[in-house]
Amino acid sequence: MCQKLKLKPGAATQVVPRDRHAAFALTLSLVAASAERWATEFRHLQRTEVGEVEEPFAKGQKGSSAMPHKRNPVNGERICGLARIVRGHAVAALENVALWHERDISHSSAERILFPDSTILLDFILNDLEGLVRGHKADGKRMLANLGSSRGLWASQGALLALTRAGLARREAYEAVQRHAMATWLEGGADFTTRLESDPVLGRKIGKKGLREACDAMRHLRHEKLIHRRCGL
Repeated sequence: MCQKLKLKPGAATQVVPRDRHAAFALTLSLVAASAERWATEFRHLQRTEVGEVEEPFAKGQKGSSAMPHKRNPVNGERICGLARIVRGHAVAALENVALWHERDISHSSAERILFPDSTILLDFILNDLEGLVRGHKADGKRMLANLGSSRGLWASQGALLALTRAGLARREAYEAVQRHAMATWLEGGADFTTRLESDPVLGRKIGKKGLREACDAMRHLRHEKLIHRRCGL
């Protein structure tokens, strides 16, 4: 196997230096942390206030032992919890690097626990993550509703960039966009896009059509196919 992987024997004293063992443990912890990042996002998106994504939930499954109505993201929570264990083992692997006079066996007892645990846990984490990704449900209507709840304020950056590309000084564009955004936020009434369109200065610079295009949610999906190709989808 070492020949196939083109791995050559390293220089060693009585014991192989544990830096390579630590590097392996750190790699495992980084992979676990990446899985945790995905799981954390799923957990946030499943919160009642957001409700845009939901992880698989089987018929008859219990989401909470105390509150029968709940559909807790148990897969995501489990991934996040186990990732912490894998990261903790990486700390022990780093502490194993320093041995007394090039040889003691203080590393042995730790390695008998951390390497089997870390590899098995990461395998479990990745299987859990695959099930979460393959089986999750996305609620497009809720996503649009959440976007609409801000009454268009999410489009402030797009409007700012469109105005600067049209030749308006960035500071002037920023102040104009911020002024209309704060009015939308504090005063109610007209939404953000309507307020921008009613501004004669901005209208002359880019026109109502340009402003509406800059505030169109669908423009953020224009590279969707490219992103899918990059992800191998």
